[in-house]
Amino acid sequence: MSLMRYVILQQGSDLRFVEMPADYAYQLSALNLRLNKEIDKLTAAQVPSLPQAIAECDQLDLLQESLQITSGLAYINELEAAFSAIQEENYPLISLLTEIRALQAQLEQWYEEEGQ
Repeated sequence: MSLMRYVILQQGSDLRFVEMPADYAYQLSALNLRLNKEIDKLTAAQVPSLPQAIAECDQLDLLQESLQITSGLAYINELEAAFSAIQEENYPLISLLTEIRALQAQLEQWYEEEGQ
């Protein structure tokens, strides 16, 4: 089994733990930083709020039962759905969606190859 890495996201006081293949964790962190930088430029009425990537780690043991680990593919699918639903007319949203979908395709291929 391939090495996994965890990206920790924070939104307000909520934390989210996303399990990524180690080779792709940095891409998720970089994508998150770019989306957070660009989201304020969107003028649509329904813009999703995004957590901030605050850390990456190689091992993660959650000690509270209320916390869960989300698979990277599930998270990126949620992200793609949220951004594809935006009705934006004044900002080239397609570039952000292209970046999201590129990582989505890489993860789909990785999970298919790994049989996960």
